[in-house]
Amino acid sequence: MDFTEIYKQSGNLVSFSPGAHFIFNVVENTLIVRRTDTLQVTRTWTIAAPSITASILSKSKSTTSSSGATADGWISHAGWSCDSEYLLAASAKKGIVEVFKLRDETWNARIEAGAEGLLKAEWAPDGRHILCFSHWGLRVTIWSLVTGNATYIQFPIHPDRGYAFRSDSRYFVLAERHKSKDTIGVYDTTDLYRLVRHFPIPTSNISSLALSPTGNHIAVWEGILEYKLHIISLAGHLQRTFSPEPDPGFGIRNAAWHPTGMFLAVGGWDDKIHILDGLTWSAAATLELTSKVAAGATLWREPSNWLEATQGRGFLSYERLQGLQTISLQRTDPTKPNPKSGAVQLEWNKTGTLLLVRFDTCPTVVHLYDFPTPSDPFVPRLRCVLQHSKPVLHAQWNPVRKGSLALCCGSGSIYTWSDEWIGENGVEEDMAECIGVPTNTKFETRDIKWAPDGKGLVLLDKEMFCCAFEVEDGAES
Repeated sequence: MDFTEIYKQSGNLVSFSPGAHFIFNVVENTLIVRRTDTLQVTRTWTIAAPSITASILSKSKSTTSSSGATADGWISHAGWSCDSEYLLAASAKKGIVEVFKLRDETWNARIEAGAEGLLKAEWAPDGRHILCFSHWGLRVTIWSLVTGNATYIQFPIHPDRGYAFRSDSRYFVLAERHKSKDTIGVYDTTDLYRLVRHFPIPTSNISSLALSPTGNHIAVWEGILEYKLHIISLAGHLQRTFSPEPDPGFGIRNAAWHPTGMFLAVGGWDDKIHILDGLTWSAAATLELTSKVAAGATLWREPSNWLEATQGRGFLSYERLQGLQTISLQRTDPTKPNPKSGAVQLEWNKTGTLLLVRFDTCPTVVHLYDFPTPSDPFVPRLRCVLQHSKPVLHAQWNPVRKGSLALCCGSGSIYTWSDEWIGENGVEEDMAECIGVPTNTKFETRDIKWAPDGKGLVLLDKEMFCCAFEVEDGAES
């Protein structure tokens, strides 16, 4: 990989454009756009004045934070429109959203929140509407850049995990609470977000929802105290309620749809993954975490002290261990709040042939499970385990290639796994590598983000970032 220089950033707000030709980063209250081929700055914008309501409220406060008033006004949310034509930069403390046009530096639009405040702002999939979530779950406002008008929807439950757009962007699905009851609202995005369906759901306290890739079903599940997942059609009909036997005692932590919508992976706090099939919505397979790595799987282990040996400027293959191996698991106390157990991450690769699982019980380990194609018998199996010296902070599949994974552990390096390596006999093989980030300053990779074309990565430290781009050669497919 080739690495760029180190640049400043704040709030982890760094993102490639959808076409991967530009990249923006935020430094306090300034939005900076660069070209990805040269990393030269092409545009800068600064957010200054807060909304009128925010100004009045700030004057009424008698105290200020230790970080100072300037930190309160920093940009808290930023993003590209789907066509890379527009960018938004929002300051939740200032109660404003500024919209800029990449090819016209003088063009600008501004959204000011009222007394309800601003919690979060993001683009709708069409790149011409902006969703603004208010404080206290009062409402979500959809602003149109085309007409300048707004649509208001009351009482959204979770601004971070309680809504979804169908894959064709036609419908917006929102979890709401009316009269102390959980409900789902379905809105037509092509008709000014007109309400087309509104129905109650059987949850008492919905934790999250996930819309299937086909857009036909919604998975909703309860909070931590009850292991119940409900499959509901987009028309509002309950298809099935899944609850394993015996009751594990805690609820669902994560759920992830297979890219085809044929399966749903469900993980609780009991270190088990249930794979539900899309016909009966019952468990077709159950994957359970154990300390033993079966003989048919590969254990890839990070070499000890490799960063010191290479002085952070090289790359080294993981140690490859085959045969029966063991990994250490942490003991958890279920009587204490927020137990360190369960599936902290479930993520399918692009084709759905691999499932990545990270368990809180073994924070330094990543499990990769093989899933058969539709023509093969359905027998998922553990393919390999990646073991590290420090806890894994983030892991992400390549958005384009089926078998390419990157992860980070808060060290001066990144880690990659791929099943596309061409071996000496001309056959694709697995390969896992540790790659140091070459820099003269201390840089700890705490987060990673793939470019949309899958050819580069953003590496993020607390207040810095750099980019890494793959070097194309004959071995790459």
